[in-house]
Amino acid sequence: MITHNDDVDWNRWPVADYLAENYREVHPADAAVIAHHSAFYRRLAPGSVARSVEFGAGPNLFPLILASAVSRRIDAVEAGASNVAYLEEQILHRPDASWLPFHALCRELNPAVPATLAKALAPVYVVHADVRTLPAGLYGLASMHFLAEGATEDFAEFTAFCRAFVRCVVPGGYLVAAFMEDMPTHRIGPASRWPGCPVDPDAVREVFAPLTRELTVTHIDPDPTLPDYGDSGMVLLTGVAGAVA
Repeated sequence: MITHNDDVDWNRWPVADYLAENYREVHPADAAVIAHHSAFYRRLAPGSVARSVEFGAGPNLFPLILASAVSRRIDAVEAGASNVAYLEEQILHRPDASWLPFHALCRELNPAVPATLAKALAPVYVVHADVRTLPAGLYGLASMHFLAEGATEDFAEFTAFCRAFVRCVVPGGYLVAAFMEDMPTHRIGPASRWPGCPVDPDAVREVFAPLTRELTVTHIDPDPTLPDYGDSGMVLLTGVAGAVA
């Protein structure tokens, strides 16, 4: 039986386990994603995007730090209550010290990133909402990390998430994304089971090519320092949004 997004209780996402397994240090894969995205963001003028979105933010802060180089406002849109609580704690109070090396690398690769972690997170607004309900054309830039392929086991639903991602950006706006390659249904922590929809660069290109222009799709190899979730690396994307019905 295929698990769809609405079959899952996202309020129970295991934030502490996820962060412990993936983001308590800068892994080589993180550095590769940050380098790839920084090269794209350096092409844009600092502060040139009035409003951007992290599409399904989860508890990952480094995409927000990257977007701070170009964005005057960043909406971190997230449906899961546990992730929202973590984001609000990080944004409204004090971010975990483990994010400082991520900020340092982001700023090293793009000096337009604000000088401190607190300043980089200052433009962020946490929005507790389902990304599928976002209005069309609301944003000048959308960023998505490990959301669409981790939200469902159904490729058609994966495609629908990707279409919603592109649709929330004004035509001509910018897209930045990362996907786990060939991610199966997997465990996080000692017991929790979460969906996965295996995709590769060809599948990502197939979905996004009709919706975008200036599309680039890149693969990075598996990182042996990260947990083995059954994936085969990551797929990275940049592009410019077209009109999506």
